[in-house]
Amino acid sequence: MSQNGTNRRRFFQYAAALGIGGQTLLKSGDVSAAIYDTREAASSPWPEMQYTTLGRTGFRASRLTFGCGASLMRASKDQLLNTAFEAGINVFDVGTGRYYDMAERNLKNFLKANRDDIFLITKSSPGHAERSLYKQPDDEFSVDEAKRAARGWLGILDESLNDLGVDHVDAYYLMASNNTRMIGSEEIYRAFEGAREAGKVKYLGLSSHQNAQGVLEKAIQTGWYDLAMIAITPGGWYDWEGKDMLAGSPPMADLRPVLDQAREAGIGLVGMKAVRYFSGKFFGTGNKRAFDKYYPEALLAAKMSPFQRAYAFVLENGLDTVNADIQNYNQLRENHIAAATSALYFSNTA
Repeated sequence: MSQNGTNRRRFFQYAAALGIGGQTLLKSGDVSAAIYDTREAASSPWPEMQYTTLGRTGFRASRLTFGCGASLMRASKDQLLNTAFEAGINVFDVGTGRYYDMAERNLKNFLKANRDDIFLITKSSPGHAERSLYKQPDDEFSVDEAKRAARGWLGILDESLNDLGVDHVDAYYLMASNNTRMIGSEEIYRAFEGAREAGKVKYLGLSSHQNAQGVLEKAIQTGWYDLAMIAITPGGWYDWEGKDMLAGSPPMADLRPVLDQAREAGIGLVGMKAVRYFSGKFFGTGNKRAFDKYYPEALLAAKMSPFQRAYAFVLENGLDTVNADIQNYNQLRENHIAAATSALYFSNTA
């Protein structure tokens, strides 16, 4: 059987196991109709995933990253993970069990079969080891704190490797980074170099929900960071603390200079929280049309959901890949289509 045939067969198997058509069955009680919907969902062609070189890592990364943290906190979802992998997703992002509960352990079985074919990211904050090391953007960060932070952060990496059942990850992030003094800490960088020399990790990264521009500019200045995961939307920087757009942020199109500077410096850019604004401060209160004013006519006219439009826009305006929390098959397919087809709606792609 051809590789395409094998993939299509697997799609059907995974979709059936995931219960595609379940809504039809629940609503109608018609098993035949449910099986038909399952077959249609599994056999409908998925657009071919698009790839880009992820900064200086040189890895050809899928433009959609599977965010495993929240998705796998409570249960394993091997069928969903395998469906994503067969659909061409090859970047999987998780995080310490001190924040994401069982997520790393629930990724373990999937990794046993696919570790050599994916780019694996995990992350933690020094604050997960010592609460006093949670820092705000303007806080001081002493040499003694930096040494403690480095020890704690590396200790959590060892925990993650054990929970994941692997001997190394491709990238390890300083999670929830907002303090430029921490980003520029030589103690933390030397600790990372030690872990790299020991074969535990290849690339250094950061994730930032707050003060993202300042953090990104500091990362560029140091020359140490290979990856940066940033909270950004079509409307500009997202503020996790307020669950809102960052006050005074320019729209994303006007942030291209700093994004381009980061990419020119060899930093692979991963987007996150691109659609979190739609949920509002209280889930369900957000405005899903809030970013329409930034979109080209072709994107507005496309048969896409607000979530797909937002993902397509950020991918074509400075990001290499977008990290999406994927809870089920429908979200996977929706996000996959957005990432795979984003370039069709822009005359000048990133």
